[in-house]
Amino acid sequence: MRELRIAAVGDVHLDESLRGSYRKRLHDIEERADVLLLAGDLTRHGTLEEGQVVADEFHDLPIPVVAVLGNHDHHSDHPAEIAAMLRDAGIAVLHDDAIVLDIHGVRLGVVGGKGFGGGYAGKCASDFGEPEIKAFVGHTKRIADRWRVALKELDADRRIVLSHYSPVKDTLAGEPLEIYPFLGSYLLAEAVDAEGADLIVHGHAHAGTEKGVTPGGIRVRNVALPVLGHAYGIYCL
Repeated sequence: MRELRIAAVGDVHLDESLRGSYRKRLHDIEERADVLLLAGDLTRHGTLEEGQVVADEFHDLPIPVVAVLGNHDHHSDHPAEIAAMLRDAGIAVLHDDAIVLDIHGVRLGVVGGKGFGGGYAGKCASDFGEPEIKAFVGHTKRIADRWRVALKELDADRRIVLSHYSPVKDTLAGEPLEIYPFLGSYLLAEAVDAEGADLIVHGHAHAGTEKGVTPGGIRVRNVALPVLGHAYGIYCL
């Protein structure tokens, strides 16, 4: 079966001042990759104007583009409108669901969503006490459950999970320990380990590190732009 080349980046944080700058960095991407994954925080403040910049920068590329939104993309309370802009530009936007792409006869399945926080096993928020804490943990649990179902139902030759928040703490190394619960949750990794995947990519942790692995042995890559230091990373499956 043909090897697939996965380009991925997150946290590009585009606004009007950066219009035209990212597009230049995608020149000839089809020579290096078969698909481009965008791991959220595509805008700076989640405004509609910034959403249009993102749509203009990534539209009509010669390879498929699949995206999830991040916390910055929710900041101005327009995530649905931004997602619609991106879809109108031909970009697939996942919201705790899946897409299957046929790439040169290989079915690539991508399950994706924003993810959420809560912390990591032994150092995490629990579903106990005030309703606000229960709501915080419950939000992540519902996301993890939807990912588990999407993976279980996914019929593909290769499987990737695309997230904004991190499923493991390995890729957070360099971030302050105090903010780990706001950078991701072990519940996300549990869901993926239960159903299996070939790769997980995420963003969100600008001061983290690129490489990690879930307890079940699945590769995890932090593709936040400040971590990569270049327009996108390439990962082969």
